Amino acid sequence: MRPNDLELLRTPGVPTVSPDGRMAVVAVSRLDLDADEYRSQLWAVPTDGSAPARPITSGARDTAPAFSPDGRWLAYLGAEPGGRPQVHLLPTAGGLARRLTGHHLGAGTPVWSPDSRRLAYTARVPEPGRYGTVEGVGPAAEPPRLITTLKYRLDDVGFLGDRRSQVFLLDLPADFEDDTAPLPEPVQVTAGDADAEDVAWRPDGSELAFVSARHERADRDLVRDVYVVRTDGSGLRRVTGSRGDCALPAFTPDGRTLVVTAVPDLGPDGLDFVARQAVPCRVDAVGGQLEPLLDPAQHHRGDETPATVLADGAVLAGVQRRGAVELLRVPLDGSEPEALVDGPFTVRGFAAAGGVVVACVAHDRSAGELIAITPGRRRLLTAFGRPLGETDRVHRTGERTATAPDGYPVHGWVTVPPGPGPHPVLLTVHGGPFAQYGWSLFDETQVYVSAGYAVVQCNPRGSSGYGSAHGRVIQGAWGELDAADVLAFLDAALDDPALDAGRVGIMGGSYGGYLTALLLGRTTRFAAAISERAFTDPVSFVGSSDIGWCFPDAYLGTDPDRIAAQSPMAAAGAITTPTMVIHAEEDWRCPVEQGARLYVELKRRGVPTELLLFPGEGHELSRSGRPRHRMARFEHILRWWARWLPTPDNPGPGGAELPAGPALDAEATFPEPAGAEPLSVRATRVE
Repeated sequence: MRPNDLELLRTPGVPTVSPDGRMAVVAVSRLDLDADEYRSQLWAVPTDGSAPARPITSGARDTAPAFSPDGRWLAYLGAEPGGRPQVHLLPTAGGLARRLTGHHLGAGTPVWSPDSRRLAYTARVPEPGRYGTVEGVGPAAEPPRLITTLKYRLDDVGFLGDRRSQVFLLDLPADFEDDTAPLPEPVQVTAGDADAEDVAWRPDGSELAFVSARHERADRDLVRDVYVVRTDGSGLRRVTGSRGDCALPAFTPDGRTLVVTAVPDLGPDGLDFVARQAVPCRVDAVGGQLEPLLDPAQHHRGDETPATVLADGAVLAGVQRRGAVELLRVPLDGSEPEALVDGPFTVRGFAAAGGVVVACVAHDRSAGELIAITPGRRRLLTAFGRPLGETDRVHRTGERTATAPDGYPVHGWVTVPPGPGPHPVLLTVHGGPFAQYGWSLFDETQVYVSAGYAVVQCNPRGSSGYGSAHGRVIQGAWGELDAADVLAFLDAALDDPALDAGRVGIMGGSYGGYLTALLLGRTTRFAAAISERAFTDPVSFVGSSDIGWCFPDAYLGTDPDRIAAQSPMAAAGAITTPTMVIHAEEDWRCPVEQGARLYVELKRRGVPTELLLFPGEGHELSRSGRPRHRMARFEHILRWWARWLPTPDNPGPGGAELPAGPALDAEATFPEPAGAEPLSVRATRVE
């Protein structure tokens, strides 16, 4: 990929399936660099492969489709350029879509009632006088905010107390054909100073389940419970009374049980979140304790699969495993799970109806394709990855395992440019730390490889996808086993003569930026570095980050000496490696001061450094920032590497002769590109 190839990426979302199982609909998003906006349309995809996928909407940004249970309607979110998402309704028999809501801050994903006559969703309700609710009153003219809580803001959202998320209920228009009739007004079902999220219907339509934190210690722990409320807003009650973190409730067809994705136990203080894995759980709908359906020590539902889907007495679950996200069918009776999709793939979303399971599956050459799974058959339905694949700038990655100094296996990948080497190397470190690199088309890797760099990436201890013990072992000891794993994997990769062991750079974001900065204080083996949106100072992070009140204590501990030993800023005075610092000005997860302090420390000592700041962006810049900012970020990164590690495809100024790198510091402690032909899936592996 080149930076402007971002426009060729086609990324499908979570599909919906018609009740008869014959048709899937999915939102497919892309970047529009000219307009500096994201575009997204809904595509209809026959599940039998009898016809190619085709777009069925033409809005600027249409997302989150949902078929009504009777199949007559398709609800979805639509947003105009620069606007907020609102609930829209499209008749499946043909006709024009109609906007149903006009929430000032936008509406959330619509969820159908069992009788197909009502929609539930969540929406943030702004406090009067804020967020443009009064014409002519901008943010600078609003009254001051009085903060009295710890959890008062969230990255990519903003302040919370003056725009709580509430559950709304909306009746369908009595006569949809009369487009002059006034629309029904949404009814707010919940209230109070707590967010309500993840709404679901009881099968008889009498109640709504949702997730919220309304207990006495809600501001001082991470516990979230499932609540149930009648559709008129009365009878609010808590269903789960555990110390867990619940999400995505769904009623079983008889209404007696709720299936919830949850971290079952966060410990006695509700703060023991480190590598605590989320799994499908069941709980009695009248109230009770969470009963895990998978072992939380071994399984973890990936954030890539944001739904709880029930089908034929089982829950479908996307589970992280060694860089993949598998799709499991987990019976509610506790019997053995069945893998529907495994192998080198990332399942990003799925739906089920009419005896068909439709999953969005990504791999190292596509950001996602739909497959249909029926008894005895698996079929590839789409070719969304074709526009990018036809550029011949998508590179296959190679899976490898190295051995850490203590004998622990370190799993990862190496992606090598075509042509003769040796190629300069970029060691990239993922964020989290409880996250994983894996089997998906990653624009970062593809851009760097196309520029002539071999990219080395691994999942060191602390990562997700390898069990809870793998993730928890670095607790209170960041920069020890995790750093050893990363360097061991790099050294093993450098045994390949196609990689230039004398010309190596390092880069990472968030936790990856942390480990990058930490290693720079210990070794001079890297020719240059990039530390992005990094967690660099645990002490100041406590008071500046949206999660600072709990994250450093849980991960690094509270002993001042141990914190200093794990702090990149405490050792930043030893850094001599040229280092670019990248940050977003509105990043509340790893605030700007974290990056600015590292930059100023290096600049004062004359270390070659640059600070690249992106206005109006938060922590998710590299994944969902403005399209032109994302392209500009790549251009600056390649410019930096051209300066310190030039390649024929990414030459330095004037195409300077490639320099030798610094000596190593020995003491540094689906297969073929998506096309029109169907794929088969043998057993549980997509081929």
